[in-house]
Amino acid sequence: MKETIDIFGMTCMHCHKRVTDAVLKVSGVLFIDVSLENSSATVEFDESVTSLDAIKQAVVDAGYEVGEKTVPKPDAETDSEPEQKAQSCPIIIEDEDEKANESAPMTEPGSTASITLKISGMTCAACASNIEKVTKKLGGVISSTVNVAVEKASITYDPTRVSPKEIEGAIKSIGYGVVKDKISFDIGGMTCAACAQNIEKVLKKLKGVESIAVNFSLAKASVEYDSSLVSVPSMISAIEGIGYTASRKVDKKESEDRERKARENEIKKQRTNLIIAVALGIPISLGDMSNAFPNLLWFVPTFLSDDRLLFILTTIVMVFPGRQFFVGTYKGLKHGVTDMNLLIATGTGAAYAVSVAATFLDLGPGYDMTYYDTAALLIAFIVLGRYLEATTKGKTSEAIRKLMGLQAKTARIIVDDVEKEVPVEDVAVGDIVVVRPGEKLPVDGVITFGSSAVDESMITGESMPVEKNLGNAVIGATLNKTGSFRFRTTKVGSDTALAQIIELVENAQTSKAPIQRIADIVAGHFILAVHVISLLAFLFWFFIGFEMFGVAQSAAFAGVSPFLFSLLISITVLVISCPCAVGLATPAAIMVGTGKGAENGILIKGGESLEMAHKLNTIVFDKTGTLTLGEPQLTDVISTASHTEDEVLCMAAIAEKGSEHPLGEAIIKGATSRNIAIPDATSFRVITGHGVEAEFEGKRILLGTRKLMSDNGIDVSHLNASMEKMENDGKTAMIIGLGQEAIGIVAVADTLKEHSKEAVEKLHKMGIEVVMITGDNARTASAIAKQVGIDRVLAEVLPEDKANEIKKLQAEGKVVAMVGDGINDAPALTQSDVGIAMGAGTDVAMESAGIVLIKNNLLDVVASIKLSKLTMNKIKQNLFWAFGYNTIGIPLAAGILYPFVDKILITPVLAAAFMAMSSLSVTGNTLLMKKSRIK
Repeated sequence: MKETIDIFGMTCMHCHKRVTDAVLKVSGVLFIDVSLENSSATVEFDESVTSLDAIKQAVVDAGYEVGEKTVPKPDAETDSEPEQKAQSCPIIIEDEDEKANESAPMTEPGSTASITLKISGMTCAACASNIEKVTKKLGGVISSTVNVAVEKASITYDPTRVSPKEIEGAIKSIGYGVVKDKISFDIGGMTCAACAQNIEKVLKKLKGVESIAVNFSLAKASVEYDSSLVSVPSMISAIEGIGYTASRKVDKKESEDRERKARENEIKKQRTNLIIAVALGIPISLGDMSNAFPNLLWFVPTFLSDDRLLFILTTIVMVFPGRQFFVGTYKGLKHGVTDMNLLIATGTGAAYAVSVAATFLDLGPGYDMTYYDTAALLIAFIVLGRYLEATTKGKTSEAIRKLMGLQAKTARIIVDDVEKEVPVEDVAVGDIVVVRPGEKLPVDGVITFGSSAVDESMITGESMPVEKNLGNAVIGATLNKTGSFRFRTTKVGSDTALAQIIELVENAQTSKAPIQRIADIVAGHFILAVHVISLLAFLFWFFIGFEMFGVAQSAAFAGVSPFLFSLLISITVLVISCPCAVGLATPAAIMVGTGKGAENGILIKGGESLEMAHKLNTIVFDKTGTLTLGEPQLTDVISTASHTEDEVLCMAAIAEKGSEHPLGEAIIKGATSRNIAIPDATSFRVITGHGVEAEFEGKRILLGTRKLMSDNGIDVSHLNASMEKMENDGKTAMIIGLGQEAIGIVAVADTLKEHSKEAVEKLHKMGIEVVMITGDNARTASAIAKQVGIDRVLAEVLPEDKANEIKKLQAEGKVVAMVGDGINDAPALTQSDVGIAMGAGTDVAMESAGIVLIKNNLLDVVASIKLSKLTMNKIKQNLFWAFGYNTIGIPLAAGILYPFVDKILITPVLAAAFMAMSSLSVTGNTLLMKKSRIK
């Protein structure tokens, strides 16, 4: 039965959905069509199950009025407010503050969650150490790893004890920022301000949403969120769940890489600071030095040497470009942590304070010198260093930005037989996507119509386009070259191959290599140690050195008091020390190394795998699917004098045409590749364990073993030599009998991959032992190993025993890598020191491995080891220069050479220049890796 009922009080799509949902919950209702314009609903229902009155009551219970007479609503508004009632939604979603989200499941005690936060404001390893310390102090934080080079923090925590907001608050409290993602939605269905409130409230309930602003008049919503906790589709789903529509606002500016924008903002900020510091620092230094060297600097205007003017100019430098150092120091000390800012603040602050005292106070002889130039130029050089660091540091993470830049922004899908362009985030699994020549593929899928050549070099590194036909898989972000085609999506969003690659590389870049522990230990105690050395240097020169080495009699420091001379050395020690170089040494190299790997189709999941790979001395290859193609192929056709090879192969293919055995499929494929026509047999029979029998044109065809032939009285003695040779080569040889004559042999084998032999040879040249592990019998395994050049074979190993074999090798003192592709390889991949999975293998194998080879090319095993060695060499070089710089620089700054070599003393300004160059030298040395070849 179908009825139309009047409904009053509906004002928006939220009301539309609420009525629809309420009525559909009534048992017996088959269909409902709600019309906001007509204030009515057409309902089709089964009279034997429900009644019209029951349906009306459901509408009333939902908060609306039905029929000619109005039914009082629960919590109805007073008659004195009819206008307000007509202009707002009758149903308001309760806020979390008004009502706890009782329906939300409680988090299991002891459960863990992980977040990755983008951090701004870090300048050195001490910054990373401080963030780790302050977050680990929070109850519920299990682990915290901060990488200063990629400016990211990876934190694992117990959500029942601490929230992401508390973690972010702790980071912000010590002076660092947390960069958030932003997105805008176009909202449909809003009719009043209450609609906007409903959308804000439902989004606030999503974990990871930080702030929401919904503009009713513009029908737009702006959301700030944490992409590691909430996704765009889940936000859209939440909005649609209360009756509105939402689509991602496709804005070119919003689609830009936010990390790049944050970095550009930092570069812009430091550029402005640098301009101010240099523009004021030059006249300050000229004016201050003209007091000491009036004859040399005769061209400097007299007014510039006025200490009061120099005070004003230097104060501007301290307040604007220099403020960041003092604010950072204050926030750090407030929470008991120290970083590079403290060194800079104490150094420049001391020079500034002494100068101010000399300007405005009469302290007597020896205390009338000012050091405004020291304070101003120190800040100028340090800001220059930060500006250059900000510009060069970004180059180390180019791999991630390149990968992100590959992602398509929109997709063309088929909706009701019409092509519709939508943001790529709106594509769902199962959608049909249309791709034209020259376009990027937005997501992963399988071709359903058409064919083309696709350039997959951005994912696999292979330069040649790959032919794609019906049923072939395609990968998102690859480039369609020639034809047009359609494909059904199989993976979208974070599940696509490109998204997985980006996540792997990001995780690897955030992780720490074991060698970095040395740098972390040093950085953790570095700031305190430098201040202690600075204090000791001051005390030595003040109480002992000034008199002992006759500083007052030197031309350069004549008239300088012991206090000021000692303070100058103390400041120089603070300024020349550079924890930045130590902190950047390892993460910068790992970033470039993992990025270079990704560009070459080698995905390294973490710093530990990258570091361990260069120590390998034994590599174990699984045979099937790793060294070999993993499927049998026709390898040989032998014919007798009275028949040709094509005739022999044709008879074999006719016999196997009715078979579903993999060996039979290999024979048929081999015949097809030679353009041999394969007619149907008139009869077919499988002879279990021996072969097959077929009849064609009145003749019997037998294909199988020697026993099959002897059982049927066929002489095969003339073929025995060829059979034995093929079997010794690990091939499966089958004799073809036609009538009562053995006319030839076909051999099938799981053939080697193209580069297997070359890869093994290169590994041997690198001094690495190569082992093959397989479940095949010893003879077949030995034959394959002989072809490749492997001299140690572990044959007849059951899948569950592969991990035990790896353990045995490790017990021999070997550092072992396992290379595999199947589910049965997963335990061995996990057990090995470095697991290497082939990219075409199973998801389980790739999940268990530390390195994934996208292209399935075994030469990439060699390349991954070369990459590891290259990265480790760079890390060691960086640490050597970083430690060496501080080992030499700090004693020089403390005045160790002053008594011996022509009164040599490094000034604070020169120390600042050295400090800036040390970080740049480490970063520059790391970037040289990009020019190195691993293939």
